[in-house]
Amino acid sequence: MNDATLWAVSLAIAHLVICLVAAVLISMNRRPTSAIAWVLAIIFVPYLGILFFLLIGVGKLPRHRRAQQAEVNRLVTERTAGLSTVGNSGEWPTWLGSLVRLNRELGSLPMVGGNRVRLLPDYVGSIEAMVAAIDRAEYYVHVEFYILVHDQTTHPFFEALRRACERGVTVRVLSDFVTGFQFPNRRETRRLLREMGAEWLPLLPLVPWRGQWQRPDMRNHRKIVVVDGYTGFMGSQNMIDSSYLKKKNVQRGLHWHELMVEAEGPIVRELNAVFLTDWYSESGELLPIDTTPVVFSPRPELVDAQVVPSGPSFDNDNNLKLFVALIHQAERRISITSPYFVPDESLLIALITAAARGVAVELFVSEVADQVLVYHAQRSYYESLLAAGVRIHLYRAPTVLHSKHFSIDDEVAVIGSSNMDIRSFALNMEVSMLVHGRGFVTAMRAVEDDYRRASIPLDLAEWVNRPLRQKVADNLARLTSELQ
Repeated sequence: MNDATLWAVSLAIAHLVICLVAAVLISMNRRPTSAIAWVLAIIFVPYLGILFFLLIGVGKLPRHRRAQQAEVNRLVTERTAGLSTVGNSGEWPTWLGSLVRLNRELGSLPMVGGNRVRLLPDYVGSIEAMVAAIDRAEYYVHVEFYILVHDQTTHPFFEALRRACERGVTVRVLSDFVTGFQFPNRRETRRLLREMGAEWLPLLPLVPWRGQWQRPDMRNHRKIVVVDGYTGFMGSQNMIDSSYLKKKNVQRGLHWHELMVEAEGPIVRELNAVFLTDWYSESGELLPIDTTPVVFSPRPELVDAQVVPSGPSFDNDNNLKLFVALIHQAERRISITSPYFVPDESLLIALITAAARGVAVELFVSEVADQVLVYHAQRSYYESLLAAGVRIHLYRAPTVLHSKHFSIDDEVAVIGSSNMDIRSFALNMEVSMLVHGRGFVTAMRAVEDDYRRASIPLDLAEWVNRPLRQKVADNLARLTSELQ
């Protein structure tokens, strides 16, 4: 055997060993589809595949961050004992109690009654509502946004924070570290916060020389504002102009449509607990968790609600488990709104099964999108959904429907920051709110009716006959979604 042959055989054996080791290590505690995708990547492009796996193949935060989450979970569980008895559980659907228990086990927060919640479907109107709440602040304002940019649209929000600081109110601000580099005015925004006296920290910073490192494509995707523990806001909207200030968006006339919730009542303290957890993770400072006793007097306009945090700091895909369980319980109607819809197998099967059970299932997505791979990946699921009887509505361009919510039958709904995609289930820090209340669901139905009027219904026959190049792009993009 000459040297060239020996070298070739050695490389082949090394490649085989690498593939076998990768198959064993990668498949441990990972979805089979994701494991297969990674193994195939390593087989066909071994060095590049290994490099990418080392960079983005680990789907959990570092051990010390998960330990911090577990510590806060324990404290929250201890300090909210008994709060689950405050509410209208006697009026729940028979199946809801088991889901509330599931959320409590996963995220530690209970379902609590006595809440007033209001939907805010107007982009500028939601900012105005936050400004009004901040101007009433006496003690603290907690702000957490995936994207936080000072611009002409968000200027009133920052001015409200400035006025709060001048009154002696403590203002704490969190925003995603990596995402901050993708938008203009990053330094100006940080300087403005510093000058007004607000405390700002980056979320999930990548500073390896300080021991701060995790998978670089993990994001804290939450949107939360809490004022004095009495008023809170959450939902899909980032604190930035509705064009997202990107030149291509402006040229195309794109703007984002959102849905936020303004809440009053004990649920606000649950939102604050999520903020305090993230503040603790980034600062090492564990602020007091408010456990003020709840006074509850049942009134028709008040609802029961439960905050469900999720993300790689937890051991389970909290939001995915909630979404799938809710879909399986639906009896009459499911309406889902998600700008990025790339379901895992369990969610896809749940929707197809619901449609087969006779449940009226509808999905609202955008006709256009800003993320090419996700846009094509989600299109690859439309055919199987349409064939099962799911109605798909494409919200007309140039608006990007960025709202994230869904309603089940007539009394239960979920709203928050979580998309229905693999990234939101496994890699992003998200926050959702489960709400029981007929009035709230009726208001959400009205929002969905507006979406439907502004949408194009997708037809199965037309979709199946779309150009071959589109089908190829859609299915190739779908493969990339499994590399998680």
